[in-house]
Amino acid sequence: MKTETPTVKIVAISDEESGQRIDNFLRTQLKGVPKSMIYRILRKGEVRVNKKRIKPEYKLVEGDEVRIPPVRVAEREEDAVSPHLQKVAALTDAILYEDDHILILNKPSGTAVHGGSGLSFGVIEGLRALRPEARFLELVHRLDRDTSGVLLVAKKRSALRSLHEQLRDKGMQKDYLALVRGQWQSHVKVVQAPLLKNILKSGERMVKVSSEGKPSETRFKVEERFGFATLVRCSPVTGRTHQIRVHTLHAGHPIAFDDRYGDREFDNQLNGSGLGRLFLHAAALRFTHPATGETIRIEAPLDGELRQCLSYLRKTSRG
Repeated sequence: MKTETPTVKIVAISDEESGQRIDNFLRTQLKGVPKSMIYRILRKGEVRVNKKRIKPEYKLVEGDEVRIPPVRVAEREEDAVSPHLQKVAALTDAILYEDDHILILNKPSGTAVHGGSGLSFGVIEGLRALRPEARFLELVHRLDRDTSGVLLVAKKRSALRSLHEQLRDKGMQKDYLALVRGQWQSHVKVVQAPLLKNILKSGERMVKVSSEGKPSETRFKVEERFGFATLVRCSPVTGRTHQIRVHTLHAGHPIAFDDRYGDREFDNQLNGSGLGRLFLHAAALRFTHPATGETIRIEAPLDGELRQCLSYLRKTSRG
């Protein structure tokens, strides 16, 4: 079997990944590579952050661009993908748009965007298995594992740079749909609450509103009302970890089936709706195409489970 030649990877550091040492980050990115080799490529300057040499103790900052050189990964990584062949096949059906520069998916809920944190498989690994000839495939942004919807992938380094610039300059608009507890008040159109990230002893990330946190803003619009719940459109202006989930909770309206920030009583009220997952869906994404300059707006349809839940709520609300 022909082995794919490794290529240089450029990885943009998200808010979620900031704060960790570069050597620990590389261990999650280069599975199967011995620690000694990771320290060797750091020492030789083959790993660069923002095009500069760094030391193993360097702590990553959101927005950093990390150059990871080609490293031969142990063959067992290929074996790790094989149990997920069904998921890889499902990704083909999830592609919403593709050209020479970008690929856009409707990510299924329950699939991580990339391996790491104990996971051997994610969307990006699946895409690389699906497109072995692609020399470059990198995530432009991230979605939580349980969040479904629009996910943008760059197929060229120039496209990645352009799209990251749009993210930094807030030139990209993301719209999510969330089912929240109670009646969202129409006059609450913006939540501005600073968010502070905590990593628990278990390694789990928890985020809370705190004056010590980073400035964060989400815009909200009521889409549909039901007896004990509201479907809201959420448009994050900043891109913090768990931002929408914590901002809705802060406003007094946690999201349905949120295992970290939710409300069990609200979830119990949805018994019979067929819902068993977080009701948060990246519904639309608007950005400037990195090559043509035209405005692209992509919508991702809700999956069957979310549609079934809304159908149930419409019937019970009428009843």
